[in-house]
Amino acid sequence: MQTAAIPRHHWLVLAGLILLCLAVGSIGGFATQNSIDTWYSTLNKPSWNPPNWVFAPVWTLLYIMMGIAAWLVWRTKDRIGPAMLLFFAQLGFNLLWTLVFFGLRSPGWALVEVVFLVGSVLLTMLAFFGRQATAGWLFVPYLAWVSFAAILNLAIWWLNS
Repeated sequence: MQTAAIPRHHWLVLAGLILLCLAVGSIGGFATQNSIDTWYSTLNKPSWNPPNWVFAPVWTLLYIMMGIAAWLVWRTKDRIGPAMLLFFAQLGFNLLWTLVFFGLRSPGWALVEVVFLVGSVLLTMLAFFGRQATAGWLFVPYLAWVSFAAILNLAIWWLNS
């Protein structure tokens, strides 16, 4: 049995979605970079706080997985439907959390924002499962990491209040 070839423009959309996710991460990275060695290093953190070097590779992998997941959903019949709108919303909340936590240096407001981030990631994951199962599964590690980040955010806020 021969499978249909994926049209060239589909590969361009895949590349574009991955680059979009990585761009969001890069923008957040600039806000983070200015705070890591100054403000963030002065905060009290729980003993289970990962070392700083862990975050960049984990986020890079997650952004790539998010782009692939969005592409798999985009390839279904309903290309710009609710699932993709949720995807773009969660991407916005993702960037906003970084800007609030590291850019504004506000763990308290970031804690409020991360509730929206976790909720939007969960809704996106469920919508993706409804459109394309692999896309939903690609969001599971992202939901786990963002949930961990929310708990870490809570701990940092608590230890520094």
